[in-house]
Amino acid sequence: MTDNSYQTCTKSVLDTSYPGITFNDEGECNLVADFHTNVKPQWHFGTEGRRQLEIMVDEIKKSGKRRDFDCIMGLSGGADSSYMLHVMVTEFGLKPLVFHVDGGWNSELAVHNINGLIDQLGLDLYTEVINWEEMRDFQLAMFKSGVPHLDIPQDMAFVGVLYKFAKKHGIKYILNGGNISTECVPRPLDIIYWGTDMTQIRDITSRFGTVPMRTYPFSSIYYHKIYLPYIKGIKVLKPLNFMPYIKHESMQEMERVYGWKPYPQKHFESRFTRFFEGYWLPTRFGFDMRRVDLSSLILTGQISRDEALAQLEQSPYDQELIQQDFNYIATKLGISRDELRSYHEMPKKFYWDYKNQRRIFNVGEWLLSRMAGARRGGAF
Repeated sequence: MTDNSYQTCTKSVLDTSYPGITFNDEGECNLVADFHTNVKPQWHFGTEGRRQLEIMVDEIKKSGKRRDFDCIMGLSGGADSSYMLHVMVTEFGLKPLVFHVDGGWNSELAVHNINGLIDQLGLDLYTEVINWEEMRDFQLAMFKSGVPHLDIPQDMAFVGVLYKFAKKHGIKYILNGGNISTECVPRPLDIIYWGTDMTQIRDITSRFGTVPMRTYPFSSIYYHKIYLPYIKGIKVLKPLNFMPYIKHESMQEMERVYGWKPYPQKHFESRFTRFFEGYWLPTRFGFDMRRVDLSSLILTGQISRDEALAQLEQSPYDQELIQQDFNYIATKLGISRDELRSYHEMPKKFYWDYKNQRRIFNVGEWLLSRMAGARRGGAF
């Protein structure tokens, strides 16, 4: 029996697994319409973008004059942050403090890519290692809660440490690898909820956590959206939005220059994220994150819809590797395979099943979109 309610967008590969998606009479989804109406008109990556980027670079260099560093860049080893570092150092001559946050889940490939860039660019790498007992307990609490957004502990650690380090060293500019080119389609809020909703995080960790979180770099939305930019004057810039960024061409350039190696999928530089996006979300929540990532590439003209559909016919990664990762995740978290499997089979929960500040976040998102043109996700 076929499901007559199932539908796939005619202009992307987004389908009815995306919560809240709607389609017009031509079968085009609302997220494609949003891109053409609200994102593309504000995206200037040609001559105008270059002019704006050069103005930003001049400001950054002036702020860092007679200092060892003029900005801070986080480096995960993924394509976006790696290419941003490459261009801003080799083409624009910035002096970044390069920062990496080790949350305990780096893949060997990520370490290889990070070291290759740092060595050849002659930069120093500052690495902050997160307290593993706190990270482990936080991630287990997320598993036990039953929600889909299991990657919040990693994301929060990366963001929290980066912002606090910028404040500590008096650096006024943070360069972020987020970009329209590969992230113009936002991740659905029902699946990837706000990572900075401290009301929700406190509720989940108080119910399911067992370790006092004395050193974990928590970061609230108020801290990095209000306090840092408007009180401390720290700006977050996304330089990839102001230049032509074609992902496969950028990866080929980094392979040639640094021996950089590509990942099977976006964000797979983290072994936990590979497991989370490649296995957990599709099999437990019926959501394949590749549909979001590939649709972004379709809308920005980097691949065809047919190419994306062909990729979706393939498994995110092979069955043998899934089993290896399943065993690895369980062992590293200090639990049995059966316990990890029980979290996969437990009743599904979502952000609304716990205390949250969704209404406040909605108002804040609306205000920031009008004050600063900001949007959730990598776009702006």
